[in-house]
Amino acid sequence: MLLLAGLVASGGAAWLRQLAVSWSHGAPGSAATVALFVTALAILHAAVSFPLTFYRGFLLERQYGLSSQRFGQWLGDHAKGGALGLLVGVGGAEVVYRAMAHSPSWWWLITAAAFTGAIVILARLTPVLILPLFYRFAPLDRDALKTRLHTLSERAGVAVLGVFEWGLGERTRRANAALVGTGATRRIILSDTLLAEYSDDEIEVILAHELGHHAHHDIVVGLAIEAWWQPAGLASPADVAGLPILLLAAGAVMVASTPAVNAFSRLHERRADRYALGLTGRPEPFMSAMRRLAAQNLAEPRPSAFARWFFHTHPPVEERIEAARLARRSR
Repeated sequence: MLLLAGLVASGGAAWLRQLAVSWSHGAPGSAATVALFVTALAILHAAVSFPLTFYRGFLLERQYGLSSQRFGQWLGDHAKGGALGLLVGVGGAEVVYRAMAHSPSWWWLITAAAFTGAIVILARLTPVLILPLFYRFAPLDRDALKTRLHTLSERAGVAVLGVFEWGLGERTRRANAALVGTGATRRIILSDTLLAEYSDDEIEVILAHELGHHAHHDIVVGLAIEAWWQPAGLASPADVAGLPILLLAAGAVMVASTPAVNAFSRLHERRADRYALGLTGRPEPFMSAMRRLAAQNLAEPRPSAFARWFFHTHPPVEERIEAARLARRSR
């Protein structure tokens, strides 16, 4: 945010635009100029933010015993993530400026529709194209657990392609499970760190929570929210030099809406917890899994109200455990 504000205030954005125009030999809003401007902006942002990213993503993780990555491996992942981010950023900017040229009054609606469609496509492609760039996946070789999870998915009415072991332990000691993809690419992924430490009962209730999100269409609701806040109230100059202003406006909307979005997310997580308890009828494994996940991932058990509003998309672990206790008593 400070970098973008500095570029706007100092005239650096206009200078970058002129540089992009001279290299592309095009107009300020041409496709080549937009691509070069976004690339220059991304390189500048990566250089300025790298020290903090390195400290938070590598040094701090190792300090608390969460990371098992070597520096070269971390740097390679960082470079791949940056390259993917640049591709998405250039594509997004091209959509915005093509929409502005086509419809100056309704560009924001066209952009919101295009971005929502792109997110849906990415959700479908993530398990087969994006995640394998960073992690190793293999079909789960524990037949009893695989059958159990397939049966659970069928009871929830969510068809899955298969169950896969996720090589998360090569990078971190955190444990995780997820239901990723859509349609023909939907699959269950279980981290090797989870498979090594958790019982089948605990894994089942963790997956049941993820199934709850699909059963309640939380992903679709999340896309609708994203489509709403991204264009809300934004205005932009006609050429690419106004891109930092557009990003600042989007960032301001994001910051202002963070407490409400997080509260909505916590509401969905509580509902998914209730769904998991109802689907499995296993409050004890649920409580033990929550305790172990919180300890393994170094989650804060009782965050302050401020931290919960601005940083927590999930309810505190003690709240989730207490809800499971109440569910057990009511049975």
